[in-house]
Amino acid sequence: MNQEIELKLELPREAVEAFEQSSLIPDPGERAELSAIYFDTPDRLLRRQGYSLRIRRSGAKRVQTVKADSAEGGGGLFARGEWEMPVADDRPVIDTRTPLAAALGDAAESIEPIFHVDVERRTWILEEQSGRAEMVLDKGFIRAGEREAPICEIELELKAGDPSALFALARRIEGVAPIRLGVAAKAERGYRLLDAAPVSFKAEPVDLKPGSDPRQAFRTIVRACVRHYRLNEALLIDHYDPQALHQARVAIRRLRSALTLFKPMLEAQQVVRFQDELRWLAQLMGEARDLDVLVEGVGQGDLHEQIEAVRDRVHADVLEALGSRRVRGLMIDVAEWLTLDAARESDSGSADAFAADRLQHVYQWVVKHGRHMTKLDDEHRHAVRKKAKKLRYASEFFAGLFSETKKGRKRHAHFIDALEALQDKLGALNDRVSRPELLKRHGFDMSKQPDAFGGKGRKKLIAGAAKAHADLADVATFWR
Repeated sequence: MNQEIELKLELPREAVEAFEQSSLIPDPGERAELSAIYFDTPDRLLRRQGYSLRIRRSGAKRVQTVKADSAEGGGGLFARGEWEMPVADDRPVIDTRTPLAAALGDAAESIEPIFHVDVERRTWILEEQSGRAEMVLDKGFIRAGEREAPICEIELELKAGDPSALFALARRIEGVAPIRLGVAAKAERGYRLLDAAPVSFKAEPVDLKPGSDPRQAFRTIVRACVRHYRLNEALLIDHYDPQALHQARVAIRRLRSALTLFKPMLEAQQVVRFQDELRWLAQLMGEARDLDVLVEGVGQGDLHEQIEAVRDRVHADVLEALGSRRVRGLMIDVAEWLTLDAARESDSGSADAFAADRLQHVYQWVVKHGRHMTKLDDEHRHAVRKKAKKLRYASEFFAGLFSETKKGRKRHAHFIDALEALQDKLGALNDRVSRPELLKRHGFDMSKQPDAFGGKGRKKLIAGAAKAHADLADVATFWR
């Protein structure tokens, strides 16, 4: 088995010519027409087990490749197990030279083609001070039945030296073309064509194992957040959808929460740097999200049209920001930071011990500061709401460390249920406070606005929040 270390970058098709004519390209390089067939069982068993299987043809040569998913992948830098062998035709060879025989068992007989990838590939070998990398430009299409998706991406694969060489090269590319961090392999994009087109992507479970190192846990969590954001950002750039914006904003908030949770083992200067940038992006998306929700709650009429006009302007601001170098480079910066050892040595022992300590700290804050819910003012209830949200994200991040037993999974589920109930009540209260301010901020005359944005039902919501908080304080924690 070989270990493939690869940085994937997405390139707009309209920028290909500028890239190819830049000084980055030392020579014509190699050109090839590649055609690949991807295989799986009808019930997608290989996909569920974390493998992809393809046979790629270039001229008369055919090579079978098996790749294994890794917790290191998905956040831009892919580090995956890879098994290659020449084959005589387009029929997969399933034997003990790869993990396929064990993964498929008797289902190996039902392997079938599921989608095709056809690309024009250009390849160069480039030298950087810290290493040597292969740079590949792929242009083409993925096809599954009658559906297809375009491919235009740059792959940087480390051939010798340090992974920093990949990011040094990425910076040079960024100077001539508007690249973005790639988080989805061709196989994943092909599988996506087999299902209905997604409107948005929710956060995926974070794969943490008990006894793992806290630094590795941090990298895994942040890479999951980066992937969550980039998948939804790509949808937004293609076509604005309120759900994609909501999930992109959630991803940014989760990433900010991860930086706060792991702050004790991070360089303070880097945390401040990324928090400032992420806060700016979250606020911009938050304004758009608030207007998306607001306009849905207003009946047809003059107010609805006025809010829609404001929302359209804010949407345009969001899309303009997403197209900026500031945003495009942000996730590449995060990926580089993670790869080049963002976290310091920790004296917290295992990730389990670190997670339990951080969860307990945030949980105690929420219990203490929300205890007199009915007497708190709006500002303090909002602070409890924000901290409860961070507790929710932390509980999701660290779930795998405490859910190996049935009892652990049950306690985790009960805790999340109690936390969700509190978030729902506090969120509804926050909407009642923030909506009038939102309207006023955009120049609406609040004296003429309907009472729907006022305080009707406020006491009932506060009482509900108080009960939900008491339930959370009484529920068994899942980490101790």
